[in-house]
Amino acid sequence: MSNNEFGLPVSIDFAPEGSLCEWCGEPAVQQLTAIGGKYHNEGGFFCHVCGEKFIRAVADPQRRVVSPEASAERQALAN
Repeated sequence: MSNNEFGLPVSIDFAPEGSLCEWCGEPAVQQLTAIGGKYHNEGGFFCHVCGEKFIRAVADPQRRVVSPEASAERQALAN
């Protein structure tokens, strides 16, 4: 199976300039949207720390794992 964004628990994009984190109110750096599962299409704008918590919350609840690809993509967006 190929590695692409469809295998990740969330889609990751830039947050529009001036956006605030949905959870803590700090400046947002990314827009996250859950893909599949019971949280499908839920998401919002997040700072880096809260984004990591959101991904863990919507990732496979049995494994609680964030894929290396998702972590690398989030790191690239933060730079």
